[in-house]
Amino acid sequence: MTMSKSYPILLLVVFLGLFGWVYQNENHRLQSEQQQELEHFKTYLDKYTQWSGNGAELYQSMTADYGFLFFQFVDDTDGLRNFTEGSLTFKDPNAFAGLFSLDLNHTQKVGTGRLQVKLSASDAIEDAIETTQEWAMMLAITYLILIILFTLLFARFKAGIRYTAEYIKHIPDFSFSAIQSSKLSGDMSPIVDALEDCRFNLKTQLDKLNLENETLQKAAFQDPITGFGSRPPFSHKLESISNKAIPQFGLLATIKATELAHVNQLQGRSAGDDYLLNVSTCIRKACTKYADAECFRLSSADFAVFIPDVLLRDATDFLEQLKQNLDEYQKLTQLESIAHIGLTPYRQGMEPASLLMVGDTAVSIAQTLGPNNYHILEEVDGNEHFGDDNWKVAIHDIVDRNALKFYQQPIQPCRHDVEAYRELLARFYNSDGKFLPTTTVIAMAERHGLSTELDKLVVLSAIRLIKDNPSIKGNFGINISAFSAHQEPFVAWLGDILDRQKYIASRLVFEINESGMQANLGASYKFVREIHSVGSRVSIERFGMSFTSFKFFSEVRPDYIKLDGSYTSAIDEDSNNKFFVRMMVDVARRLNIRVIATSVERQEEKLTLEKLLIDGLQGFYIAQPQPITNTDQI
Repeated sequence: MTMSKSYPILLLVVFLGLFGWVYQNENHRLQSEQQQELEHFKTYLDKYTQWSGNGAELYQSMTADYGFLFFQFVDDTDGLRNFTEGSLTFKDPNAFAGLFSLDLNHTQKVGTGRLQVKLSASDAIEDAIETTQEWAMMLAITYLILIILFTLLFARFKAGIRYTAEYIKHIPDFSFSAIQSSKLSGDMSPIVDALEDCRFNLKTQLDKLNLENETLQKAAFQDPITGFGSRPPFSHKLESISNKAIPQFGLLATIKATELAHVNQLQGRSAGDDYLLNVSTCIRKACTKYADAECFRLSSADFAVFIPDVLLRDATDFLEQLKQNLDEYQKLTQLESIAHIGLTPYRQGMEPASLLMVGDTAVSIAQTLGPNNYHILEEVDGNEHFGDDNWKVAIHDIVDRNALKFYQQPIQPCRHDVEAYRELLARFYNSDGKFLPTTTVIAMAERHGLSTELDKLVVLSAIRLIKDNPSIKGNFGINISAFSAHQEPFVAWLGDILDRQKYIASRLVFEINESGMQANLGASYKFVREIHSVGSRVSIERFGMSFTSFKFFSEVRPDYIKLDGSYTSAIDEDSNNKFFVRMMVDVARRLNIRVIATSVERQEEKLTLEKLLIDGLQGFYIAQPQPITNTDQI
């Protein structure tokens, strides 16, 4: 029940209670007075105890002092002396007289007869009724005044509530108008304070959310490392190009930072971020002359640049400038190349998928042309080898020409009883003698099923290097794919080659990626057993990235494990990595397996790893990859 209904009812109950109290009090007063009057009448009758007259005379005598509603005298011996006046059932004409019921009957022996009377209290009852009516009127008027006041006050209160409700209802509309205090004065002033606080806090929170939203939008649409646009705005740009109603033309340059995976693996992700930042700087410098150029980072290693209103014949200036910037950056690094560029023209109404395919094809061709090279492709001609198909031709060419050179990166032993080795890093080059991105060559070989041919080239080249250069001492690690290690024909071929050259076989350590070996533990075990049977050893690189790594210990039993570089990065500050490395060292040592840490870039990391009793260290802080010569000795 609402307050507007409950309060009048409660007030009515209170006033009815007050009226009842007034009535009870007045009734009690009347009863008390009339009882006294009756007692006084009884005393008054004492002077008539010797009465000898008749009833009429007695009535006349008494009515001078009292009024009677009923009077009856019955003589004991003479009926003629009897007298009766009035009625015991007399009804008072006043309708409210019934509220005051009085028992004023009395019967007594008087002289020679019996007297029965009922005293009249009409005047007293009239006074009581009048008093009660006065109180009732006063209470009714008071009740009405209070109800009117309540109605007026509650109407103002309801107006304040309606105003408050209307104000709160518009808060979701972000309507933060000032509170009209005059509509919420008095007892409702706390609501004013609460709404003001709410308005201020909501506005503050909304401003904060808007700022965070702007930050998130910036993060979503801007690459945090390079400052270029991210994938969503790039997709929006492609959609605008596909719109036939918007006249436009220009050039799309696709840039692939081909060495990112190599830098991340050998130098850590921090160096990888620096590498990407430098690539973006090279792109920005090349775009200086093109005020409307838009740059995007599409994925980890892929960039795109839209240069509007430039014809294909004018593209060479941009490409040469970008290549020059990349070449200058390469001179400051030890990398084989920095990035490769594919360029294709665009015009209104082009399908995004077709445009991206041509751009990707152009980049793939550029990668086969040498470091930091570019290729312009207007459209794909089905009569030529482009993209991935071009890579297939390039890899066959590498194998046919034995187009491979080795770099070396030594592993520093941490104890005298640890026999270390140096890793041979294969570098492939094209017919012009320009190095191709190693990670891309390997990835394309796997895609076209040429991994085994490439691995055979690496193995034969390593054996030839050791055989033709007897002055080069020590052991060497060479990388082969897990795919080849799981192929029985390749394992049989490798076993046969090594069995015929035991001395060289004993100096070789075959390095294979852990994730590939985990894919088929049975085939991995057979490979390791075959390699051990001819005197060579096995090293598992990028170890620790799988949840089944410890099972790998007992089932495959490699000779070395090379921890993934993520465990080395800032290990001096990471207690979790320290615990994990120490645990792996303990388990490996019980199985006579050597543990090598990779991607060591700082002295603090080196010292921490040595305290963890690691067996060997490899990374740019220990030694950078260098071309191998016949004078190198370990």
